Parts: sequence; C-alpha cells; structure tokens
Amino acid sequence: MKIAVVGTGYVGLVTGTCFAETGNKVSCVDIDKNKVDKLSAGQITIYEPGLEKIFLRNIKEGRLTFTTQLETVLEDAEIIFLALPTPPGADGSADLKYVLGVADHLGKIMKGYKVIVNKSTVPVGTADKVHAAIAKNYKGEFDVVSNPEFLREGLAVDGFMKPDRVVVGTRSDRAKKLMSDLYAPFVRQGNPVIFMDEKSSELTKYAANSFLATKISFMNEIAQLCERMGADVDMVRRGIGSDDRIGKRFLFPGIGYGGSCFPKDVQALIMSSDEVKYDFEILKAVEKVNANQKVHLVEKIKAHFKNNLQGKQVALWGLAFKPNTDDIREAPALSIIDALTQMGATVTAYDPEAMPNVKAQIGDKIKYAISQYDALTGADFLIIATEWSEFRTPDFERMETEIKNKIIFDGRNLFEVAKMKELGYHYESIGRAGTN
Repeated sequence: MKIAVVGTGYVGLVTGTCFAETGNKVSCVDIDKNKVDKLSAGQITIYEPGLEKIFLRNIKEGRLTFTTQLETVLEDAEIIFLALPTPPGADGSADLKYVLGVADHLGKIMKGYKVIVNKSTVPVGTADKVHAAIAKNYKGEFDVVSNPEFLREGLAVDGFMKPDRVVVGTRSDRAKKLMSDLYAPFVRQGNPVIFMDEKSSELTKYAANSFLATKISFMNEIAQLCERMGADVDMVRRGIGSDDRIGKRFLFPGIGYGGSCFPKDVQALIMSSDEVKYDFEILKAVEKVNANQKVHLVEKIKAHFKNNLQGKQVALWGLAFKPNTDDIREAPALSIIDALTQMGATVTAYDPEAMPNVKAQIGDKIKYAISQYDALTGADFLIIATEWSEFRTPDFERMETEIKNKIIFDGRNLFEVAKMKELGYHYESIGRAGTN
C-alpha cells in the first residue's frame, strides 16, 4: 500500500517505519524542514530501542521517505495517518488545532477517495470534527477512521510489529477492508483487529491509559500504607498480582507515572467527563495521588536531614520518566530536582539517554555527569529516579570510593533491603519493610 503519515514525532516515526518494514511505501510529512532533512539523511530524531535499524533499512530500500509537502504525496496515498500533537491546554483538555488544521488543508487538496486515520490520541467526537473540517472544502468520497496507538516507550517497535490488539473505529465497509489489509501482516498469530464505531474507539484509548494510571496510583497508596503499618509492598504486590483478575503488570510502586501519555490522557478524560457533566472522581484522585508521589522521596530526604539541605551535594541516577527512552515529559526526576534546588542543594545527574533533553529544558540548573559513578563524586547521598538496567547491579565497592556518605534514596526499589543493610547503607525505598 501507499501510505502518508503526517507528523514525525514519536508516534508518527514509529508508525511510518513499522508500516514500511512490512513492504508498504510510506511518505512521512512534517512542516519542520530541518527535521525532515535530518531524517532523509538517515539521522533518527528519537531514541527507541530497535527503531534505528529498521529505519535505516527502509530508507535504503526506498520504502520510507520524508517531505515537507503533503501535496506531493497525497495523490498516490491510499491512507493518510494523522500522527500530530494534541497537547493539553491550560484546563487539561486536548488541543486539536494541529489535527483540525491539517484536516482543513486536506479538504482543499484532496482528489479521489482517501481514508484519513486519526492515530493521535484525541477526545471522543474528534473523528466527526475531522470529517466536518475536510467536508467544508471537499465534496468527494472519503472516510475518517479512529485507530489509536497503544505504543509503550522503550518497547514500541516490538509492540507495533506484534500488537496485543488493533483497535479500529469505522462504520465504513470500504475503510474496514483497507484497514484489515493493512494490519494483516501484524496479526498473523491471531491477535484481534477489533472494529467498533469511531467514538468507542476514541474512548478506548483514554480508558486504557487511565485504567493503567489508576493501577499505578493505587499501588503507590498501598506503598504509603505499608510504610506506616510496617508491611512490605513487594509481598503485597506478589500476593495480589497472582490473582489473574488483577494481573502482575503495573503493580510496582515508585515515584509516580510520567511521560507523554498517562498524565495527558488522564487530564483529557477528566475534562471530557466534565463537558458531559459527569464528575470522574476516581481519576481526579489518581492525579492527586500521582502529584504527591512524585515528591514522596523528597519528604523522606527532608526528614532524614531535618529539613536542612542547604549546600548538600546530591547524585541523581535517572532523568527519563522510564528506562529505554529519552522522554522527560512529566518525569518525576524533574519534580525532585525542583524541590531539592529550591532548598539549596546542588544536583549532579546521570542518565544514559535523557541528559540532552533535560539540558535543553533546564540548562545549567544541575550538573551532568559522564557516568553513573562520576555523578557520585563528593555526593552526600544518592537518589535513584529511573530504573535503567545498568543501575540494578552497580559496583558497590567503587560507589564507596566516590560517594561521601553511604546513603541512598531509591524511588524504584532496585535493591534488596537486606543486602543494603549488610553493605552498611542507610537505604530508603518505597513501601518496603526493613527500610532504615
């Protein structure tokens, strides 16, 4: 098939590359000429494990191209994916100006039947708005389909190529046939392509992410109880996770969720609910719990140092909101940095991928180390904010030669409590019995 993908951000680039990998001819469109030039030259603009290899292969084979001109690729394209930003407004609602702006432009240049696919996460009713925006200027046949993405950063390529399910919102038999043919190579093992109406499809994405965010916040509240009651959240997690009605995933406590999806989607679903005069109380509580959890580790630090962090040197391992990505959007590490620097502490951070993004956002507010051990030099204590694999089994002997005090505040529960006690560390984690 011949496909156009409008938008070369995280979703657009993964989507376009993976469709090209199955033999389709994909043209990715973006208004940022500098970005298009880089991508055309084989310079990938995001970090995602496994993506660069197939990105370069499909550029070489001529199946993946990049342009700033939608008009040049539109005539041949059978399906046009809209993978555009839908940033939250001041009130938390999704801003559709980019999606509707492209839809309006499409209406002015379209010729012949096309399927326009909303790949962006959008509020319920957006497909109708896109249809109306196109129909203002184009009177021919076309269909607007909702096809939400369920990509997990750090696992996006594997998740796209072998999806648990594909959700497609359309009531058009013609569009359904095209989408079935497009996704057939990805579901050969029998995982479903679930067809439904457009509004149900749009709500499915928000419901999925909001439910997962709720599981995370619930476990963080259980962790708070464990700390106060002397229980161990790891034991509780194993106990409830063995129930197949609950499942084992998304039950790990920590310092809150972040990233581009969960915070934005929870806010957007709350706003959508308010618009239809429904008070979504659970999700409002989820947001509140997550905001508090992001600075829970700071409260532990303040208690240990009796609210005096002036002049303290802090080593921080991890800046990305999760491992295997350079995404720092809503990352808990940024909330921790703000709180510590406001109290007069100096932070030196290390992250395998996210340091350039943090430096672009906050500049020299903190120092940036060349390795995890370099970050420890002269530090009064260590904070762990992201569970990168290389942080899980560090050289503790080397750590002792670098860090000033054997004190660790672990926001991701990477180490065993008993082992840290044996090594002589003051070790505080999230919701676990035996923490100092």
